[in-house]
Amino acid sequence: MPETLQPDPKRWTALIFIALAQLMVVLDATVVNIALPSAQHALGISDANRQWVITAYTLAFGGLLLFGGRVGDLWGRKNAFIIGLLGFAAASALGGAAVDPAMLFGARALQGVFGALLAPAALSLLAVTFTDPKERAKAFGVYGAIAGAGAAVGLILGGVLTQYLNWRWVLFVNIAFAAVAVVGAVAYIREPAQGRNRNRLDIPGVILASAGLVALVYGFSSASSDGWTSAITLGMFVAAVVLLGAFITVERRVLAPLLPLRVVTDRNRGGIYLSLGLAVIGMFGLFLFLTYYLQQVLGYSALKSGFAFLPMVAGMITGSTQIGARLMLRVRPRLLMGPGFLVAAVGMAILAQIKVDSNYASVLLPGLVLMGLGMGTAFMPAMSLATHGVRPQDAGVASAMVNTSQQVGGSIGTALLNTLAASATAAWKTGHIHSAADRKNPLLLAESAVHGYSVAIYVAMGILLLSSLLAFTLLNAEVQGASGRKEGEGSVEDVAVPVIAH
Repeated sequence: MPETLQPDPKRWTALIFIALAQLMVVLDATVVNIALPSAQHALGISDANRQWVITAYTLAFGGLLLFGGRVGDLWGRKNAFIIGLLGFAAASALGGAAVDPAMLFGARALQGVFGALLAPAALSLLAVTFTDPKERAKAFGVYGAIAGAGAAVGLILGGVLTQYLNWRWVLFVNIAFAAVAVVGAVAYIREPAQGRNRNRLDIPGVILASAGLVALVYGFSSASSDGWTSAITLGMFVAAVVLLGAFITVERRVLAPLLPLRVVTDRNRGGIYLSLGLAVIGMFGLFLFLTYYLQQVLGYSALKSGFAFLPMVAGMITGSTQIGARLMLRVRPRLLMGPGFLVAAVGMAILAQIKVDSNYASVLLPGLVLMGLGMGTAFMPAMSLATHGVRPQDAGVASAMVNTSQQVGGSIGTALLNTLAASATAAWKTGHIHSAADRKNPLLLAESAVHGYSVAIYVAMGILLLSSLLAFTLLNAEVQGASGRKEGEGSVEDVAVPVIAH
């Protein structure tokens, strides 16, 4: 084996800091949710504008992920990782010190910009650092657990910080995360030299992809507030189709594309991006509705609501590190992802049985545990296979596509399921509330809301069943401990890598 491909002796320590950075990025998508009412009151943010605390982050993050991934390929993933951490910390400090709504919105957008640089750098560093199949399984088990459980951890952390300190600390806490990760990155992360992409940056591709993804994410964000048929929503969707269509056309013709189409047209990677994105639609919708259900129907505090998600976090960690990581070297990825999404769908079916007076132990607990086990088991091979067998110089953009599918999936899930829940609630009220007294009856109002949540969770269950079907039918990769490499491509590894069957 060439000297440059010897395993990095500091790789396991490096994993700690890569995982810490990923946790910071993932939990930041939800940690602010719990603190939003406090921040809204403190800064005088209107109800109409409060969504921008969330949307500013998702727009910048989702829109710039491909650009961030390619920057890491071109200029070095370790460099992108450290710059992303420093920028994210600075943006978090700015948001925590916000004195008016505009300052907070701007800081959240800036967080998204640096998150788009940081997230693909973290995953691609993992892909090029861990080359042995057994070690790769363990490393991606840890990463998959964090990627899946980070959003739920954000709900818990947000509840703790908001209740015992104040809302500003949900942003200030990122400074500590980033400081530790930067020190660790400088000391322990080493990027293999052979993985750098020396081509020039595809500027037209950057503009078209970023604008198209921003339009897509904004369209779904607008749909949840303005409706699916509003002019702004339809205009954004049309713009997204035109811009992303132009992007594909450009990528077919330029010599050094931002997103080489070979990355997404591969049957297995394409299947990963599609099934994972759909699964995230269901999972993010669940976070949204259960948070409302716990606080507004069952009367839980923000802190208690956060801790109510702990069984799902435990399930995700178990599914990822104990089931996915152990079986990845023995069975094909589709036999982990397909059943994983199926188990998560069963958990959704249980959670859809919620009532106004449901018992946590009999309904929420088993549903959350199954959701966690299923998603954790599926996330682990998905993260590994999505970056496995790509050319070393494409590792960053392949990693960015994983994050893009999750980010776009999360935006779609929030908008789609929120709209469905609102429609179901309105329909229930029409059939059950007939008088002024009924309209003031808290029990009837709670029942209408729970009916809406239940309908949306059933839809999320159906989406997870579709994810399972796609994983079973589209993925045909061999066991990830098999030797060989994808024909016609260099690999991140020169050791055993998965054989991609065609």
